[in-house]
Amino acid sequence: MTTIPVSPASFHISDKIASSVYEGLLSSPKWLPSWLFYDSAGSRLFDEITRIPEYYVTRTERAILADRAAEIVELAASERALRLVELGAGSADKTRLLLSAAVERQDTVFYEPVDVSASALVEAQIRIENEIPGVLVCPRVQDYTHDLELDSTLPSERRLVLYIGSSIGNFEPGESMLLLERVRAALDPGDCLLLGVDLVKEHSVLLAAYDDKAGVTAAFNRNVLVRLNRELDADFHPETFAHRAVWNAAESRMEMHLVSETHQTVWLSGIDLRVNFEAGESIHTENSYKYRVGDAEALVAKAGFAHEATWMDERGWFAVCLARAV
Repeated sequence: MTTIPVSPASFHISDKIASSVYEGLLSSPKWLPSWLFYDSAGSRLFDEITRIPEYYVTRTERAILADRAAEIVELAASERALRLVELGAGSADKTRLLLSAAVERQDTVFYEPVDVSASALVEAQIRIENEIPGVLVCPRVQDYTHDLELDSTLPSERRLVLYIGSSIGNFEPGESMLLLERVRAALDPGDCLLLGVDLVKEHSVLLAAYDDKAGVTAAFNRNVLVRLNRELDADFHPETFAHRAVWNAAESRMEMHLVSETHQTVWLSGIDLRVNFEAGESIHTENSYKYRVGDAEALVAKAGFAHEATWMDERGWFAVCLARAV
C-alpha cells in the first residue's frame, strides 16, 4: 500500500476471489473469506452498522480515542515528530481524532493510510486534507495482510502504526501473530503500534451487536452472495439464506453464518462450479475474536513489541493498547 495511489487492478482481485470462493465452497463445512464483504455496497452497509444502537464497538473505541488522543500522540512520539500509518484505513473516521491531536502538537503531520481500495483512499485523502489543515496524506494501495513496505523515516521522526477497530479480531490466532510480526519487521526500534481490541463481555450484548433488530447486519452478510452473483456470474438467491450470529465460547469469538433455508443447488458459472446445499447447511462468513484483559499486551510482546500503555472504557468493553518496537 508507494505513496502514490496505483490501480487496484494490479492485485488481480478477481483471481483472488475465484480461488478463495472455489476453495471455501468445496470445503466441509463451507466458508467464505470475510474480506469479500467489502465491495462498495458492503462498505456502505458496514458504515451503517457502526451507527446502529446495538453495535457498541465503533462508538466505544471512538470515545476512548477522543478522551486520550493527545496522551497517545505524546507518548508515541517520545519527543520526536510523529508520522501516522493506518492499516485498513477505509474512511479513516476515528483516525481524525489522533490526526487533530498530532497537528496541535507539531503543526504538520504525515499520514499514510494503507488499504486495498484506491477509491476509499482518495475519498479519505480529500476529506482529511480539507478538514484538518496541516495533515499531508500519502496513500498506500497495498494488501498489508500479505506485504507491508513503508518508506524510511527521518532521524527526527517516530512512526505510529494504527490498527484499530478490532480488525485484528477477524484473523485466526496464528494469523494475527504473523500479521503483527510483519508490522514489527516494517518498523524501526522505537516506533509504535496502536492496537484496538474488542473484549469479552455479556453474550447478550455480543449477540445483539451482530444480529441487530433492523437487519442491517443480515443485509451486510447476504451482500456477499450478491457480490458473487455479480463477479462470478453465480445464481445465488440471497433471500433463501438466513443470517445467523453465534457466540463460540470455546474459541472466544463471534461467528457469522449464512444458512440455507432449503435444499438447493447454486451454479457459479464464472468458476465452473456447482454447489449443493442441504436445508440448514451454513456458509461460515466471519469470525470476530474477543480478547480478555491482558491478551493484547501478551500478543504484542510475542510479536516483538514492549507494552507502553492500555486504555479501556469504564465498562471494560474495549481496549486500546500502545506498544513500542524493540
